[in-house]
Amino acid sequence: MATTSALETLIELATKETDEATKRLGRAVRTSEEAQQKLVILEQYRDDYALRFQESLSSGLTAMSYRNFQLFIEKIDTAIAGQKDVVKNAQQRVADARAAWQACERKRMSYGTLATRAKQTAQLRESRRDQKQTDEHASRITFYKR
Repeated sequence: MATTSALETLIELATKETDEATKRLGRAVRTSEEAQQKLVILEQYRDDYALRFQESLSSGLTAMSYRNFQLFIEKIDTAIAGQKDVVKNAQQRVADARAAWQACERKRMSYGTLATRAKQTAQLRESRRDQKQTDEHASRITFYKR
């Protein structure tokens, strides 16, 4: 079994690795949320623009203005589609970062379990040694009392 200091070193390294993975996960979540907010803003802007377009249609619109509205809505739709891809990629990065964090956390916990078992084994050895000494002492006392 590994020595306690080696396990402590491994636990320390795993803890640092887990902390870094936690930071990466936090950044990925924040980026994903920002991308989602941008998508919502684009969709709201498109809805507002489409509403203005409908209002303009009811009040009369030139062919050139009508075409400009259509082209602009197409550009907004393209931007929304692009932003949806960004959101999808950001969500995948969050999932990847979460999986990496979980792997680091499992490793850290495993090292902790090994350290706990090593301590328990050492305590058991110590207890057996103490019991052996106590038994030998009692045996000597009994032998010399005869």
